[in-house]
Amino acid sequence: MTRVRLVTVPVAAALVLGAILLLATGTDPLAAYSAIVSGAFGPDGIGDTLAYAVPVAGMATALAIPLRAGMVNLGGEGQLVLGAVSALAVGLYVPGPGPVKVILALLAGVLAGAAYAALAAVCENRLGVPLLISTLLLSYPAMSLAGYLVRFPMKDAGSSLPQSPQLTEGARLPEIDGVTTGIFLVVAVIAVYTVIDARTPAGFETKVTGWAPRFAAYAGIDRPKLTLRLLATSGGTAGLVGAIAVLGFPYRFIDGALITPQYTWIGLLAALLAGASPIGTLLAAVFFAALTSGGFAMERATQVPRELTAVLQAVLIIFLAAASGVFKRKARRA
Repeated sequence: MTRVRLVTVPVAAALVLGAILLLATGTDPLAAYSAIVSGAFGPDGIGDTLAYAVPVAGMATALAIPLRAGMVNLGGEGQLVLGAVSALAVGLYVPGPGPVKVILALLAGVLAGAAYAALAAVCENRLGVPLLISTLLLSYPAMSLAGYLVRFPMKDAGSSLPQSPQLTEGARLPEIDGVTTGIFLVVAVIAVYTVIDARTPAGFETKVTGWAPRFAAYAGIDRPKLTLRLLATSGGTAGLVGAIAVLGFPYRFIDGALITPQYTWIGLLAALLAGASPIGTLLAAVFFAALTSGGFAMERATQVPRELTAVLQAVLIIFLAAASGVFKRKARRA
């Protein structure tokens, strides 16, 4: 019940503040919000919302896994692009039948993301570099490497853009009504995360570490091993999302195409909003994806810039942090 209040109060406050901003611009808030809902879930917009929700939900889950233990992985973008480039390399250069290439490409993306995230865990465990710093700073070499590869050795010779050649038909993930079948992989990851979080000792150790790190250490939970395991799982999930993205439309890697939509940061907002709970993270990711997708429809219908949805997302997190502090103080007093 407290968690429901913790989420509903900030959401309601953000919507009220958004309505005030809309009124200040002379726009009817009900018309603007109706345009967002119809643009996100109407017949013409549901496909775009689902297409955007797949990487957002995947990255939200990837970042929620260590966040459940109080560990923040800020290197999702680097792990995402490394997974994408690794999957692309397999799809372009590894011979074999199409289904085998797709499976190998997905595995390559998972392994690349997991190994790179594990490097950040090693930096904390062995060198004392905090995860916030190691994960964030390791993103930049990964993104630079991906940019170099699609500008030189893996560049599409027939294009002036920094992009790779398109994957062949056999190395692509199929689509259903414009939505990649990678959505089933993301749902499967979320389902596994839900079961592990609720039903296994590993999930319990993770939650205990997030609730009370000192008690977890006293209880004998090995934090370095837990850090390595969680970061590798988080990075592997991010790498899988990158592989899904590059094996789907437009079936190539374009420099910056996975960074500009801000899948990682919107995913982090979703994980924070849901307190890193598996199902809550999925719902929050769909909520943010709907806000982003519906913002375009709102702009067309009311002439209000779609950046208002980004303002709502930021205000929502601020209100969430404030509400969390209020409820925690009340719990301590009780």
